[in-house]
Amino acid sequence: MKKFAMIGAAGYIAPRHMKAIKDTGNDLLAALDKNDSVGVIDSYFPNANFFVEYERFDRHLDLLKRKGSKIDYISIATPNYLHDSHIRFALRSGAHAICEKPLVSNPWNIDALKIIEEETGCKVFNILQLRLHPSIIALKEKVQKQLEINPDKVFDIDLTYLTSRGKWYFASWKGEDKYSGGIATNIGVHFFDMLTWIFGEVKVNEVYLKRDDVNSGYIELKHAKVRWFLSVNYDHLPEDIKLSGQRTYRSITVNDEEIEFSGGFTDLHTISYEHILTGGGFGLEEARSSIQLVHDIRVAEISKLGGDFHPFINKVAK
Repeated sequence: MKKFAMIGAAGYIAPRHMKAIKDTGNDLLAALDKNDSVGVIDSYFPNANFFVEYERFDRHLDLLKRKGSKIDYISIATPNYLHDSHIRFALRSGAHAICEKPLVSNPWNIDALKIIEEETGCKVFNILQLRLHPSIIALKEKVQKQLEINPDKVFDIDLTYLTSRGKWYFASWKGEDKYSGGIATNIGVHFFDMLTWIFGEVKVNEVYLKRDDVNSGYIELKHAKVRWFLSVNYDHLPEDIKLSGQRTYRSITVNDEEIEFSGGFTDLHTISYEHILTGGGFGLEEARSSIQLVHDIRVAEISKLGGDFHPFINKVAK
């Protein structure tokens, strides 16, 4: 049984990490969050020690180590801009780090973390759960077979992800680019990781819309041309989705063929933990391509709309 600690226990994604730790037969000994609304811990690890002050959390982990009960892994589910610091804390505490997306905000943060990995002998693992989704694995296998026949083949892709958020979103850290990295980073990084994992490195990157509530653009990968549209604005949802009472719409088409992956998300964190604990996991270099891409989108100048843009743009571009 591995011993876990957790930084960021009160957020939306934290229960998935707690469930994954429990489902894989391990124990959460300590958790930290500045917010004390963490009653969800009782459903998984009621005996875990909880701290709202970093200094006391740090001291507790040190005491555990000195008593021969050193933490093996620290799970990190904090706001995006804190990931780099909390990963470094985990490594320097002698624990491996398991971190939510995005791993870090900037590609050069990865280089610095590699040095600390070498110094401490501990590893960093990123939750890139789409790589473990059955439909995405099947897509990668299908693409690879086609590339074996035609190594120069280029696929035509439309990516649409609309996940409407209320007014709270823009009052929270998620609505601040300096904390979240913006829409492309906060809600798009998994999709960009999946696309570069399957279709290769980025050749062209153009951004057509970059607002607080919506980002859209065009990227050319080694084997794909991708039109992408990401939004947290309810008004951007298709009417049939609104009428059905849903608030989320996701679609990926490859050569006009819809990739069905609406289900299968429930246990992907548990599968990710199983992958890590059995010697797998996605490390620093696996995260690099998507971190570089979302960074480049964040700093890109807006391109004029050309002839190859996402059809949803027409609904919001003025």
